[in-house]
Amino acid sequence: MKRFRFSSFMLVAGLLFIYAPMLILVIYSFNASKLVTVWGGWSIKWYVGLMDNTQLMGSVVRSLEIACYTAIAAVALGTLAAFVLTRITHFKGRTLFGGLVTAPLVMPEVITGLSLLLLFVAMAQMIGWPQERGIVTIWIAHTTFCAAYVAVVVSARLRELDLSIEEAAMDLGARPWKVFFLITIPMIAPSLAAGGMMSFALSLDDLVLASFVSGPGSTTLPMEVFSAVRLGVKPEINAVASLILLAVSFVTFLVWFFSRRAEEIRKRAIQQAIEEGAADSWKQPDVRRTQAPEAA
Repeated sequence: MKRFRFSSFMLVAGLLFIYAPMLILVIYSFNASKLVTVWGGWSIKWYVGLMDNTQLMGSVVRSLEIACYTAIAAVALGTLAAFVLTRITHFKGRTLFGGLVTAPLVMPEVITGLSLLLLFVAMAQMIGWPQERGIVTIWIAHTTFCAAYVAVVVSARLRELDLSIEEAAMDLGARPWKVFFLITIPMIAPSLAAGGMMSFALSLDDLVLASFVSGPGSTTLPMEVFSAVRLGVKPEINAVASLILLAVSFVTFLVWFFSRRAEEIRKRAIQQAIEEGAADSWKQPDVRRTQAPEAA
């Protein structure tokens, strides 16, 4: 009989605390009753009704669009910042640059959002841009916030790389930009994917920054949900949240599946190379033995 372990109990309790509300949310998204807390039988009418709710679906599409743009821009800027911090060790202002890169991680979002709002207002008065706050300003704010996370993730991976491979490529005549795109980028691809997924999730979930830098007609999904929850949770909110959970779970499964498949292919290639090398090492002494009597 297995002994009771407190650590196992806390693990199960923690997982239930995290995932049980999500399961309840998915179940109640099929509730036929208009009252969220009262079960009225199984129904999919709230999923069908989402097609008629143009305001909610518009905020979903807008949030996904901003999240995609943010993930691409944050990965590009964060990778460049991480490359500068890890590969260029000595330059004036390096400490200040590192502090500016990581500042959004520790700075409250309220301060960041208010600072960006004042910046956009001042820019509109000085140069006339942006004329109104919308998707572009939200994208800039989210990129500023998410690039710091990407820089931390990618810099940790860059510090673990073996520089001898890049040095060997440059000794053979490869230019630095070619080494960066053909050698460095493939080796840090997992960290880039992790940073992109993190940026996408943070942008899709952000409420504070978007509340400061958004304008009329640019309401994101978190803002729409927050304004609706203040008046009471609607069944459509449960349906939208369930669809987002399904989409995120599916994408996560695809990333895990292809990552595992690539890792298995890599391990098989390494094992095959080792076996071929061992076979060649066994064949060489036999060739030498056959050549020795002929020479005699």
